[in-house]
Amino acid sequence: MNQPVDPTLIDFNDEDSNRSANPHFSQVLDARLSRRSLLRGGFGGATTAVLGTGLLAACGSDDPVAPPAPAPAPAPAPAPSPIVTRLGFGAVNKSLADLVTVPAGYTATILYALGDPLRAATPAYKNDGTDADFENRAGDHHDGMEWFGLSSTGTPSTTAADRGLLAMNHEATTDETRASFFIHATGGTATLPRPVDETDKEMALHGVSVVEIRKTGTAWSYLRDSSYNFRIVPTTEIDIAGPLRGNALAITKYSPTGTVTRGTINNCGTGKTPWGTFVTGEENWSGYFFRVATDNTVRGNDKSVTSLNRYGRAQGAASRHGWETASADDRHMRFNISRSGVSVDGSDDYRHEMNLQGYIVEIDPYTKTKKAVKRSALGRFAHESAAFSIPVVGQPIAAYMGDDSRNEYIYKFVSTAVWSAADATPTDRLATGAKYLDQGKLFVAKFNADGSGQWIELSMTNATVRDYTGYPFADQADICVNARLAGDAVGATKMDRPEWCSVNPKNGEVYFALTNNSNRRVDPTGGSQLVPDSANPRAYSDIRGGTSTNSGNPNGHILRLKEGTGGASATAFTWDIYVFAAETSAATGTVNLSNLTGDQDMSSPDGLAFSPTTGICWIQTDDGAYTDVTNCMMLAAIPGQVGDGAKRTLSYARSGGGTLTVDTYVGATPTADNLKRFLVGPKDCEITGIADTPDGKALFVNIQHPGEGTRMADVTDPTKYTSQWPSNAGYGAGKRPRSATIVITKNDGGVIGS
Repeated sequence: MNQPVDPTLIDFNDEDSNRSANPHFSQVLDARLSRRSLLRGGFGGATTAVLGTGLLAACGSDDPVAPPAPAPAPAPAPAPSPIVTRLGFGAVNKSLADLVTVPAGYTATILYALGDPLRAATPAYKNDGTDADFENRAGDHHDGMEWFGLSSTGTPSTTAADRGLLAMNHEATTDETRASFFIHATGGTATLPRPVDETDKEMALHGVSVVEIRKTGTAWSYLRDSSYNFRIVPTTEIDIAGPLRGNALAITKYSPTGTVTRGTINNCGTGKTPWGTFVTGEENWSGYFFRVATDNTVRGNDKSVTSLNRYGRAQGAASRHGWETASADDRHMRFNISRSGVSVDGSDDYRHEMNLQGYIVEIDPYTKTKKAVKRSALGRFAHESAAFSIPVVGQPIAAYMGDDSRNEYIYKFVSTAVWSAADATPTDRLATGAKYLDQGKLFVAKFNADGSGQWIELSMTNATVRDYTGYPFADQADICVNARLAGDAVGATKMDRPEWCSVNPKNGEVYFALTNNSNRRVDPTGGSQLVPDSANPRAYSDIRGGTSTNSGNPNGHILRLKEGTGGASATAFTWDIYVFAAETSAATGTVNLSNLTGDQDMSSPDGLAFSPTTGICWIQTDDGAYTDVTNCMMLAAIPGQVGDGAKRTLSYARSGGGTLTVDTYVGATPTADNLKRFLVGPKDCEITGIADTPDGKALFVNIQHPGEGTRMADVTDPTKYTSQWPSNAGYGAGKRPRSATIVITKNDGGVIGS
């Protein structure tokens, strides 16, 4: 989740702690001397670029046009043919209006918003800051979401299209200087210590909700008192599974055996497993914790300090909400992760508490009595979604994941167990999850300049990891808890903030949204700044509103990869860049490398998911660079495949003379039939979360944090809200903006996107 840039505020969603000396692609690229025109017409800058056309001769190189093809992988079972092969709607125009806009012939209806009650005994939401009982209401910042069908008798169904459960994340709250001001009557208390009643309300806004929805006639609604409805909040007990279970790094005052913990925080992307469970990724969780200014010394400057710093928790740094200051009660004190006890193992304090956040969490949405499970074998980092390989009987299952912080890595987990068709409809879904997600191998990606790549195993059997001098790993649990450090050890490729990922159901290729990176520079000045490289090849300046400049890779891109021999268990792959996000007015061939038109241009792709039914790839933006022109948006795409475009060479002028050249691989130029804007949201929002029914006729989308640009001082004056959605669309009481789920249907009852 991107946040508005305000230098007076702490931005916990832009964590940047990778100080490893991992090599970059630029170190293996040839430097070529030439000087060219400015990168982008209309404003100054030292960065220039030169691109060849799609023809090999124009590249000035004898290299192949496309990345080398991988060896053939085992063929998966044939996927159902996508319903939509050509986008049949008219593109939505860019907009700054405070409303949701969808194509002509479609209707968007608000379904489920912040504060909506999940049981009959919970009062209707007043939306004035006086509401309580958020453990039984919709949480805030609706994010990743999945559909789970219910038959007419209430049993799990893979085909039901008019009754089901929506399982969704509630990522965070709209904050200013600690307080989540829209849910407090007068904006809340920003000073420390924080009041107990405010902190408890804020905690309950986080986590996950599962809510039953039904279609009656043509209208969708949520069921306020369904027996299926439930919440998971930061105080809910959750099991620890995989290598971390019972390990020394999991021991806390709450669980001296290291087998359970509480809650899930800052959940962003999601996934749906082949066996029918919901998985949620814990993203920007480190900022919720606090360490006293002397904690390094108290810890004896041991290796835990290295771990804490690598995950963005320096001693003395302020926490996001100050929850640790609210009381001496355990539910608040757990957010103070300083070493305060005298025990050797940590069983008398919460020094290890942060080790228990940052995982893929598995939930059975159909059975609220079963505890959710943190699957530690998949690694610990700023998790976005988890996308699963197409199941092949007799082959392992792979889970693909990204670490959403600047300069972090892309990961894959491969199960030890091989897929059995019987596991598609198991009687115990979480036990099946244990089978596939608790034992296996964790890998990190390295992208090469020739369009190839490797998955590098992160385990004690890898001598590079085992003998790493930067952090002495004790065992596999230590590697999983400190996956970033293990990635540092093996020289993984630093990426431009890997957000959501998804698997194309047509061919099994894996797509990653690389949302942006302010740290790319042609002439880096130190710290974490990086030069462009093949998989992250742009560094330029974007003028926003004529007054401010965003530099680096402010618009982002979408990368895709194709596995080599072994399919899900392959250790080699090829890759290219499906699309470069850019304004249509940006120079084609330098910034707008995909030649996007006004119906396709975008910035900061974030949410990304293929519909398993229609085959459409939905692209959602969380943007701070293009919002002077348009609110955030969602586009529909029907991509081709890795290698359908061309190799190109970019050339950047160095300020001290000479050039930096970067080879990259650009997918086929999108057409009006296979990429276009489908939706634009209200003011200050992020478009995120996507799910559809198995018949493809209802599409669920989340609108997150509308009105986020409002100032805390104006919380009691609706005329100063930057958004009043969804109340201005006729939904609910009050005028304070609310995150909400919408349902989109086609007026003729047809398939979405056709």
